[in-house]
Amino acid sequence: MSQQQDQRAKVSVRAIAALAFAAVVVVAIDQVAKAMVVANLPYGQVVPVLGGALQFLYVRNPGAAFSFAVNMTWVFSIVSAAVVVAIIVFARRIRSMWWAIVLGMLLGGALGNLLDRLFREPGFGRGHVVDFISTPWMMPAIYNVADSFICISMVVFVLLVILGVNLDGTRTVSTKRAGTDGQEAPAGSATDAAVTPPVASTDAAEPNRSSRPDQLGHDAT
Repeated sequence: MSQQQDQRAKVSVRAIAALAFAAVVVVAIDQVAKAMVVANLPYGQVVPVLGGALQFLYVRNPGAAFSFAVNMTWVFSIVSAAVVVAIIVFARRIRSMWWAIVLGMLLGGALGNLLDRLFREPGFGRGHVVDFISTPWMMPAIYNVADSFICISMVVFVLLVILGVNLDGTRTVSTKRAGTDGQEAPAGSATDAAVTPPVASTDAAEPNRSSRPDQLGHDAT
């Protein structure tokens, strides 16, 4: 029993390490990209990268991801902080590496935008998030690296739920499959026919009484 608990503890440490690593990578990429944008791109001017498919447009967003709800900065600061705390508290239950990476990307994305809201102008908790990625063919909104990782993590989140992958790494068996695996063979099936030998007919084993001659005959008086 203790060996099994030690093994689960090792898996938990690996999962937490993977979650932390994914979060740090996402935050680093997001913050470095934003620093380069602020230092090198002109504010509010479109810079074509791949024609109309990908453009850079440096703007400051006081609202949520993809420039939604621009007048609710404080609310989204609190929501982002709550998401970060919830993932950190929930991390000790994770045993699946897939879930660790997904939640790590979500944590990194939330932290990336939260850092902007906490430390950028115009003030603590009211900072404007740096957005600069524009893909007009896909959506009219402007977003950043943190937003992208948040969306990717949510897509993989849904896939893991559909595939039945649990936080501890086990797989949930669907009700239909479980019913098929546990269903007994119906009576009279081919399996029963193969196991149960055919029973000889009583009429075939014993001659017909009406066809046998009388042992006494007609003259037996």
